Amino acid sequence: MASIFGTDLTLWAIFNLTIALMLAFDLGVLSRKPHVVSAREAAGWSGVWIAVALAFNWLVYSWFGEEKALEFLTGYLIEKTLSVDNMFIFVMIFSYFNVPAIWQSKVLKWGIVGALIMRAILIFAGAAALEAFHWLIYVFGGALMVTGLKIMTQKETHVTPEKNPAVKLLRRLMPITNELHNEKFFVTLKNIKHATPLFLALIVVETTDLIFAIDSIPAIFAVTTDIFIVYTSNIFAILGLRALYFLLSNAVRQFTYLKVGLSVILLFVGAKMMMTDFYKIPIAVSLAFVLAVLAISIVASRISKR
Repeated sequence: MASIFGTDLTLWAIFNLTIALMLAFDLGVLSRKPHVVSAREAAGWSGVWIAVALAFNWLVYSWFGEEKALEFLTGYLIEKTLSVDNMFIFVMIFSYFNVPAIWQSKVLKWGIVGALIMRAILIFAGAAALEAFHWLIYVFGGALMVTGLKIMTQKETHVTPEKNPAVKLLRRLMPITNELHNEKFFVTLKNIKHATPLFLALIVVETTDLIFAIDSIPAIFAVTTDIFIVYTSNIFAILGLRALYFLLSNAVRQFTYLKVGLSVILLFVGAKMMMTDFYKIPIAVSLAFVLAVLAISIVASRISKR
């Protein structure tokens, strides 16, 4: 039976086909008409995507057993939590380009499509590299610990799109309008095609997610090296990103201690990777640790705001 990294190719085909259909329904049907996404709608879709992820987790338990199910859940929680930190960056990007709420959904829609493609490439490249060069696991572990320390010590996050290499390249290739043109990424003015600030916002969102993915994907390899679990947990974490943004965009600043919690989690998974050849921390312990850190971060944030 054909397989990819030891997993039946049929499972890969069924999973990707199901995700493609769900994504087409969400982005192509439900999001076809531009509108401001309400907190209620965002909460509903966030619940749907989380429920689908948990249902898939049950399937993983049925197919592969408890160990793989715990690995999926732990990886999903880590990636989901790390994506919350990205919400603050997206808020600043939209603020910088003065993108109104009604057009933000379109940017995030195409941003998610690009993120899915980039994640798949990075995950398969990372898995192939680890299989060929086992010592890279120490590089990944060290990089995660450095990222964790950076998040913990960084006081403020700044967004400077004009310094973004992709934005600089686009400005050299074609003219950019000074104002938005509704939901359009490109417009023709005086027979010359121009990009709009909305397209610039998309470029910055995509490049920001690429940097984020390079930092976050090694984290899940600390949980498992099973490429199917790594891939599926990452995909499910991304699928709910748009709904999560509209749910948390106004409240993301309330999570005062979330960055501290994220840094602790990254330090933990980085250390876990560094110890992999000497001692393997049980997956149940890793899951309990991640849940405890998240709970403490959220409770501490709520208490500090009161």
